Amino acid sequence: MNYEGDLMGYGVRVHVWGDYALFSRSEFKVERCSYDIITPSAAEGLLEAVYWHPGCRWVIDKIYVRKPIQFTSVRRNEIKSKVVPGNVLSVMKGSGKDISISSREEIVQRASMILRDVDYVIDAHFELTSKANDTDNPGKFKDIIMRRLRRGQCFHQPYFGCREFPARFELYDQEVVDTAYPDERRDLGYMLYGFDYTDPKDIQPMFFRAVLENGVLDLRDCEVLR
Repeated sequence: MNYEGDLMGYGVRVHVWGDYALFSRSEFKVERCSYDIITPSAAEGLLEAVYWHPGCRWVIDKIYVRKPIQFTSVRRNEIKSKVVPGNVLSVMKGSGKDISISSREEIVQRASMILRDVDYVIDAHFELTSKANDTDNPGKFKDIIMRRLRRGQCFHQPYFGCREFPARFELYDQEVVDTAYPDERRDLGYMLYGFDYTDPKDIQPMFFRAVLENGVLDLRDCEVLR
């Protein structure tokens, strides 16, 4: 089947949808606000939830937005503190420090601007990593992921940005993808692309200018800024 666009022979097309989603903007610290659509890194994480292997990595080619972008505001109970790794190490060494968190004392309400009724189709392909062995190849990985998608199997429950917003998924085997904006160009501004892990001690975020052309976000030749 020849899908629109080049999926490099080892590409897959996955349909994902759900009731709510939250792809947090990095410029918001306490109260969260979502990007307009799923980010490439979130799409990659979602597919890794279906199938992950150290010998390959997902590369997102296109994202199709199948339903109109809609926001809603919710308030959620959260914990304002977190367990500090340094304290955990101290306890492991026998310091006797109390690292427990009382939800009754630390609970706080925070507002979030989230997406509702989201629906995407994701075009993606595999690339081999340095951890691939002699028996690993993109064709092998594609056969496995196609089988898992048809059976609805996953490594863990995929979700849209936050674990409380689960994502449903299936193999999308149609050639044409209808979008919510078939004759429109929408500039979504700068969006998080992912993180550069080249230097583990200095992990840097990467951004790109997200533009929807006829409801499609094409990531194959986008300029990434660090």
